[in-house]
Formats: sequence, structure tokens, C-alpha cells
Amino acid sequence: MPQRQSWLEGWRLLAALTLSLIALSLWIASMRGFEVDGIRMVIRFTARSSFLLFCLTFSAAALARLWPNAWTRWQRRNRRYLGMSFAASHTIHAIAIVVFANMDPEGFAQATSRASYVFGGIGYAVIIAMSATSLDRTAALIGPRAWRALHLVGGYYLWFQFMVSFGKRVPHMPAYAAFLLPLLATMALRLIAMARHPRGQAIAAS
Repeated sequence: MPQRQSWLEGWRLLAALTLSLIALSLWIASMRGFEVDGIRMVIRFTARSSFLLFCLTFSAAALARLWPNAWTRWQRRNRRYLGMSFAASHTIHAIAIVVFANMDPEGFAQATSRASYVFGGIGYAVIIAMSATSLDRTAALIGPRAWRALHLVGGYYLWFQFMVSFGKRVPHMPAYAAFLLPLLATMALRLIAMARHPRGQAIAAS
């Protein structure tokens, strides 16, 4: 049977999410007169929006296999566009970081470290590579084996980076532990799905 699709699918979903993120980021920054505090609020907001979109993308294939229903089929069908929306969110995040660095160099230096440059830089390189190969034509150029390897390794690297980013804040701000639970849940879902469908390479690479 053909899958019933809603209006909010594909490129329209990507456009709606991206425009919403831009509008919300501008609104948040304007609440503090586009000063440093407002920009830092945008950085925190986009870190959380990226986290949510990543979890939706990272869990899509596993959820569709384990609990097939209208929502998980929609999520799986639009995984590519949720992933690209994650990239859009993290692009806004990067822009806000650059603005913060220019507005408050001293505060930026205190909030960052050499490790954050290295691992954050790798993370953005992974996001760019995965986004660039999210289209059928570019995916075909590198071939299915290279595509699976890139998206498998890239997805797990980003998962690990979120774990470290939120986890290192837990000793000082215990509320950040709440962000670790969805990450652990998405990993558990993927492992369970792979155990039940050992030949399902699509799960491993999603």
C-alpha cells in the first residue's frame, strides 16, 4: 500500500523548520537587545534544537523497525530532512558563536578551550560531509559503501560529542543529566533494532 503523506514532508518540512529556527533565534536575541547575553541565549537555544533534531534523526530507522506506526513511518520517511534541519540549526549555532567571539573576546576565551576547537571542528566537518551526501545525486557519487561508512561513523561521533558536551556540565548543573537520557535511549533503540534485525544495514548507517 502507498504511504499516506502529510503536507509537512520533505523540502517543505526542512524549509518550515529552518525558517522557524531563524525566526526564534532572532526573537531570542532581540529580547536582550542583540547584546552578548542575547547571543549566548541563542547559542544555548540552538544547542538544544540541534540536540532534538539529532535525536529524531538518529532514532528514526530503529523506531520504524521496532514500532511501526504513522509517526515512526513519517519520522523514517523524513529522516533526511530532519538531518538537514539539524545541520541548519547547527549552522545558526555556529553563526551565534562567531558573533559572540567578536562581541566579547574575553568571555569567549573563558567559555572555550583548545579541545573544544578540535572536537567541535571535527563535528562541523562531519555535519558538512553528511549534509553534502544527503542528496541522492551526491550519495551516488561516493557510492553506497562509502555513504554507509560516513553516516555510520559520523552519526556515532555526533552522538558521542553530545554526550560529552552535556555530560561535562552535569557536575556543576545536575539538570543537564536530563539531556543524557534521550541520548542513551536512542543508542539503546539502535542496539535493540540491530540485534533483532542483524542484517538491517540501514539501521546501522542511519
